Amino acid sequence: MNLTSPSPNTLFRFAALLFLVTLATPSLKSQELDCQVSVIAPTINNVEASVFEQLETAITEFMNGRRWTTDEFLLSERVTSTMQITISKATSQTNFEATIQVQSSRPIFNSDYNAPLLLVNDNDFDFTYTPGAMIQYSQDQFRDNLTSVLAFYAYLILGMDYDSFSLEGGTKYYSQAQTVVINAQGLSSPPRGWSAADGKQSRYALIDNILSQTFRPLRRCYYEYHRMGLDQAFDDPTLARQAISDALISLRNVHRIRPANYNLQTFFQAKKDEIVKVFGPAEEGERARLLPVLKLIDPGNIPVYDQGLR
Repeated sequence: MNLTSPSPNTLFRFAALLFLVTLATPSLKSQELDCQVSVIAPTINNVEASVFEQLETAITEFMNGRRWTTDEFLLSERVTSTMQITISKATSQTNFEATIQVQSSRPIFNSDYNAPLLLVNDNDFDFTYTPGAMIQYSQDQFRDNLTSVLAFYAYLILGMDYDSFSLEGGTKYYSQAQTVVINAQGLSSPPRGWSAADGKQSRYALIDNILSQTFRPLRRCYYEYHRMGLDQAFDDPTLARQAISDALISLRNVHRIRPANYNLQTFFQAKKDEIVKVFGPAEEGERARLLPVLKLIDPGNIPVYDQGLR
């Protein structure tokens, strides 16, 4: 075998070819969100269907085309989420009353499984949209309710994703979501969902709880449940279940101080089926340890736990 060194001309041609290939290769960097948007208006007859199609496209471009962080994301690292907006009333050609359901998930190490992180149903979503108009967001002001609601949930999705990978790693994005709330409160008459007066299941309450000292155990639970639990399930399923069980049981402290609160409800709404799948095959002792705690802190889903974990 001839191991002689390549000639300078050969090296030059190789370098030139590498440079051209680099130029021709699209960047693998990407925006943070991979959000699938659906806008439906099953009972609306006084507005052309094309308006809602344009709205769906505009929201998709806004959520997925904007940079929400300063971090670099690969295409494979984008945060998977969905938004379903259901228009219930059109008070004019451009003014709408709606609900929005937001879901997100994150991949689990060494598996093809995506674990649910967020499931929120928001019934306070009135907004204005003019066909053809771009949706533009500014961090330091309230432009319109559509933009603010979308930005709020973008930051909430990111905050929960970061929290699931590092302890309280999502604080920066929760704080940005809170800024959206504060900007809305600066209006003389804020739309529904942005103030304490709008109830315990408002956007205001959701983010105020997350950033409070009382709910730090819930944020720790997000981290330990996913990083110490689900992400380790491939290597040691028993230890992974132990970590998940410990994380869930720790939520008794939140329940004791704030029973039946909205944040716990949203957590278990996203997680109840997954918990049953994880612990259904477990030993009786594991299920017996966890079941009474789940029934205490998530009474709305007692039938689900009784059926899946007894």
